[in-house]
Amino acid sequence: MRQFKKVCVVGLGYIGLPTAAVLASRKIEVIGIDIDSTVIDTINNGEVHIVEPDLDIVVNAAVTQGYLRASLAAEPADAFLIAVPTPFKEDHEPDLAFVEAASRAIAPVLKAGNLVILESTSPVGTTEKMAAWLSEERPDLKFPHEHEEGADINIAHCPERVLPGHVLIELIQNDRVIGGLTPECSDAAKDLYKTFVEAEMLTTSARTAEMCKLVENSFRDVNIAFANELSVICDKSDINVWELIQLANHHPRVNILQPGTGVGGHCIAVDPWFIVSQAKQDAKLIHTARLVNDFKPTFVADKIYAMAEKHGTKKVSCLGLSFKPDIDDLRESPALEVVRILAEKELELTLVEPNIETLPAEFSEHQLARVEDALQDKNQVIAILVAHREFKESSELGSRKDILDFCGVGL
Repeated sequence: MRQFKKVCVVGLGYIGLPTAAVLASRKIEVIGIDIDSTVIDTINNGEVHIVEPDLDIVVNAAVTQGYLRASLAAEPADAFLIAVPTPFKEDHEPDLAFVEAASRAIAPVLKAGNLVILESTSPVGTTEKMAAWLSEERPDLKFPHEHEEGADINIAHCPERVLPGHVLIELIQNDRVIGGLTPECSDAAKDLYKTFVEAEMLTTSARTAEMCKLVENSFRDVNIAFANELSVICDKSDINVWELIQLANHHPRVNILQPGTGVGGHCIAVDPWFIVSQAKQDAKLIHTARLVNDFKPTFVADKIYAMAEKHGTKKVSCLGLSFKPDIDDLRESPALEVVRILAEKELELTLVEPNIETLPAEFSEHQLARVEDALQDKNQVIAILVAHREFKESSELGSRKDILDFCGVGL
């Protein structure tokens, strides 16, 4: 089994920082790389810039003990993990600029025997592109996409599959799919993950590992789309969708998910588009599910606006902004899209999100309030967009009858 004394983690976001912290907790020297100097300073002070249970404790301990530090520049190491964003260009085309930049940033410090792992969720073939970018920068080294088992550098893809709010636990306890460009690359990556992963590690090709992550989230997206489409149909038929799903799920082979305001986050709302972008003619069901889920915020906003008009008010309190319950992550949040649409209709919006302290800049003209304060005005529409714990437990919400519940809080 290979020994890794020093690991460089590129990208210190929701995946990179917890991974760096867990590696450092195993007494491995970890250098975290990021392009944001504020992030660097925060981590080097033993603090964190994202909300994740217990992450602050693990990071502080790792920094205090000297196993974790952050830097703007890559340094020589035994292994490199790239965990940078893969956003979209226009028309949902994947943008690999961050992966390319990270690859070229580490290339000057690579040496024979190194391991490079791409953890960023990526379209099929991205790991091979990463190898090509590294090869362009370092023609003095042999890479597996050209030299196979005779390569100097091992390259693999290992997609993250963790749940926000449970990242530190799931990094250790979830099975990992590891796809090397060669079997030797897979084995090298497996040795690194053995330092902290307690679950099963399944090795395959890089392309299969890339597709596996996309398929997992596309499967979930399709099932959510069924529930969301059902909620629209039931609304027009005056049927309580929550009761309907509960009854239907009593069938021994039926398990319908719960509808909501749409689909958010940087996985389920994003990954299916990577498949669609590469299989436009064939990914018909996956593409349709994306369209269904992307439409849901418009449906929700229209319902809220219609209710406001019915009651002759322009005041609306939107409860919940994050993309899922009980977290602070606003990425790709359908609730935020609902607020954007309502803001364009010039409504007076009060926004309630108990997991953040300040609103995003685009909503700075609106009020961020506690749920108790938001309910004081009786002449308004109240819309629950995210099923946060605080809303489920609110006695004041439970006593109100003028509520639009889009996420099944069930008050």
